[in-house]
Amino acid sequence: MMIFKKSKKLITHNGSFHADDIFACATLSLLLEKKGEKFKIFRTRDEKIIKTGTYVFDIGGIYDAEKNRFDHHQIGGAGKRENGIEYSSFGLVWKKFGEEICGSKKISETVDSKLVSPIDAGDNGFDLIEKKHEVFPYLIQELFATFRPTALEKVNKDEQFKKAVIWAKEILTREIKKANDQIEVEKIIQNFYQNSKDKRLIVIDKPKVSRYEIWDALQNFEEPLFIVYGDDEDWGTVAMRKDINNFENRKYFPKIWAGLKDEEFQKISGVSDAVFCHRGLFLVGAKSKKGAIKLAQIALES
Repeated sequence: MMIFKKSKKLITHNGSFHADDIFACATLSLLLEKKGEKFKIFRTRDEKIIKTGTYVFDIGGIYDAEKNRFDHHQIGGAGKRENGIEYSSFGLVWKKFGEEICGSKKISETVDSKLVSPIDAGDNGFDLIEKKHEVFPYLIQELFATFRPTALEKVNKDEQFKKAVIWAKEILTREIKKANDQIEVEKIIQNFYQNSKDKRLIVIDKPKVSRYEIWDALQNFEEPLFIVYGDDEDWGTVAMRKDINNFENRKYFPKIWAGLKDEEFQKISGVSDAVFCHRGLFLVGAKSKKGAIKLAQIALES
C-alpha cells in the first residue's frame, strides 16, 4: 500500500518582504528538506488560508511555538533576548528549530549571534551601528531589499520572494558549515599558539588558514602580535587586531614598508623573497615561510 504524504504549508504575508520573513522561510525550508518532507510556500493575508498553515510566520498575530505560529507584530511583541534584541519571525523560528538544523546548540547560538540577531534587530528598529560618517554600511537587509521590485517594474513579488529564499538558504547553509568548521580550525590554531615558545609570533604550518580564522581563534589571547601562515610558495604574516570589531592592530609593520612590493620591498626590508606589504600595515607576503618569519621578526624589533 502506498502512503502519500500531504505537503506542509509554509504561510507568510504577501506584498512587500524583508530579510526576517525571507530567512524564516529559508530556515523552515532547510528543516523540512532535512526531514525529507514536501512543502509549499504561500504568501497571503487571507485569514481562512492562514489558519490552514502548518507553519505560519510574520503574520497571524500569534506567537505559539508549539503550534508553529511565529508572528511578532501583535501588541507586546514576542519577547526579547537577554541582550535586549526583540525577536522577529526569523528569530522565533530559529529559536525553536536552529539547534535541530545545526545539530548543535553551540553552532545554533553562533549563527544566532552572527546572522539571526542582527536581522531581528533591524526588523524591530534596534540600531546596532553608530553612524559616524555620511556613508553607512551595506547591511544584509539592503542586500535582500534588492529583490523587491521597484515602482517601475512589472515583476511578480512572490517569484522574487522565492528567489530571495534560495539565496537565504545558501547563506544559512554556509554559515552553519563555517561555524562547524571554525570549532576545529580554532583548536588547530590554538594548538600552534600553545606550542609556540614566543607567544608574540605564532607560525602556523598546516592547514592553510585564513587571517579571519586567525583573528577569531586568537583574539582572546593577549600575547600574539604577528601570525605567520601559508603553504608551498604562498606565505603571509598578519598583525593581530586590538579588537575583533575594528581595524586597529596591536602592533603595525614598519611605516616605511607601506604599499611596497617585489624588488622595492625586498630592498627596503632586506628579505630576498618578500612580495608585498599592505598599505594598511597589517599584512605582508613572502614566497617562503622563512621570509615571512623574517618579516615578522623585523616588525617585532621595530
